[in-house]
Amino acid sequence: MDIIKSIEHEQLKEKVPVLDVGNTVRVHAKIKEGNRERIQVFEGIIIKKQGGGLNETFTVRKISYGVGVEKTFLLHSPMVEKIEVVRVGKARRAKLYYLRDRVGKSARTKERVGARIETKEVTLKENLEEELPAEEVEKPAIETENPVVEETVDTVTEETTTEVKE
Repeated sequence: MDIIKSIEHEQLKEKVPVLDVGNTVRVHAKIKEGNRERIQVFEGIIIKKQGGGLNETFTVRKISYGVGVEKTFLLHSPMVEKIEVVRVGKARRAKLYYLRDRVGKSARTKERVGARIETKEVTLKENLEEELPAEEVEKPAIETENPVVEETVDTVTEETTTEVKE
């Protein structure tokens, strides 16, 4: 079991944003086309979250040209570049499947009153390192005690000038 945890620990992202069902998010996903790679943005409402650990997924739904489009993203996938929370929604259910039957304004969730859009992130790697024994945690190849910071200061001196009269 420790072998599986250590392999999954390597694949986990360092920081993961706090996602709730009903929030409107903007997901930046990498897309490969031939030998080129680009980032495509998918913006919509999170209608469900499921799984846990490395296999945690969330489904985002948007309406594009009158057609509902849903995409499921792995939270820890390297193909997901970043996730931004655009709007904090109020949901009283864990799965918002009823939004599939709705069109227009009724397909939106109410905004949570007084909610601020903050980029809350949960740090996962530090918690898992504490649980693992010291022998199993990989040590960096080069250990540095303190980073060297050089500071340069420019000094300006005032000089008195004399006026030349002709």
